[in-house]
Amino acid sequence: MTATARITDSHCHLDFPDFEEGLGDVIARAGAAGVHRMVTICTRLRQEPQVRAIAEAHRPVFYAAGTHPMSAAEEPMATVDELVALSAHPKFVGIGETGLDYHYTAESAEVQKTSLRLHIAAAQETGLPLIIHARDADEDMARILAEEFRNAPYTCVMHCFSSGAGLARAALDLGFYLSMSGIAAFPKSQALRDIFAAAPVDRILVETDAPYLAPPPHRGRRNEPAYAVHTARKGAEIFGMDWPDFAAQTEANFERLFSKAVL
Repeated sequence: MTATARITDSHCHLDFPDFEEGLGDVIARAGAAGVHRMVTICTRLRQEPQVRAIAEAHRPVFYAAGTHPMSAAEEPMATVDELVALSAHPKFVGIGETGLDYHYTAESAEVQKTSLRLHIAAAQETGLPLIIHARDADEDMARILAEEFRNAPYTCVMHCFSSGAGLARAALDLGFYLSMSGIAAFPKSQALRDIFAAAPVDRILVETDAPYLAPPPHRGRRNEPAYAVHTARKGAEIFGMDWPDFAAQTEANFERLFSKAVL
């Protein structure tokens, strides 16, 4: 890796217990690897103060907050006003993660849909990007995103994208972004790599989703932001680009979408 190639981990969870010890070292290793900026995601709004504190304590860290779809039925329903109020913080850069997960929590589908639409409304009002989690819900996800976009435009990233080609096309047609996680580097993920390869390279972000989904050669271990470099290098291969060029492209993409995350 060249000294000038820098990237952003667009989605991680630095407040999770996995990082309770040595968070400063984790952030330092990220910087040493070329990951100079990261967005840590709050998945339950009652934990927003702790997530905010991490962003306030570490210059490279920004944050977003929302109610994860798998928690939508057990957490108080977020309100648009609540999310808009959080957006006033200078390091609050996105709405979510929100979305639909029918793999683990299909029984709460209707609650998830209500929560998703509230988060979309907050993104529409604030102008901040929406951060979407989608699993086994491609049809409903594509429909709701398009319906709400027709009501009022907004920006969005499909975080840790691992859904089908149809949802990828639907999101890209709305001007949204696809984020590449360690899954894209797994040996058996060629179908997913093909979906990314068919997307415009100016609509691609990279992430870890740490502490989950560590890419090779760290698969099976705790993931951390430094490992975003391995996924990004795989991304360079997918798009047939030199590593520094792909790194620079994903940086430009991130800054276009997350325009508030300025170091």
